[in-house]
Amino acid sequence: MLVVLAVAACGGAGDWTKPGSDSAAARAEYDDCRELAATMVRTDTNIDQDILATRGADAQRGGAVRAQAQVMQEHSRDRAGSIVDKCMAAKGFARAP
Repeated sequence: MLVVLAVAACGGAGDWTKPGSDSAAARAEYDDCRELAATMVRTDTNIDQDILATRGADAQRGGAVRAQAQVMQEHSRDRAGSIVDKCMAAKGFARAP
């Protein structure tokens, strides 16, 4: 799952703290939030992939198709990251200073 990997690259459970919580608990909650984010952006990601698959005949505009693919991927990554951030905050975690 590309989006999940992209979200994981942006940070990790070690970036989150909560009074009375250890790193194992932070990891478990972070993994739950990543899974939630992946589920929530999966439809958009699948639609984006379908759109790009139909653009295969646009070989002459390969640069434009690659640019569009990158924009779509960045949008999904940013949306997933935002979902993870909100999920972790809702669980009482804050970003480590």
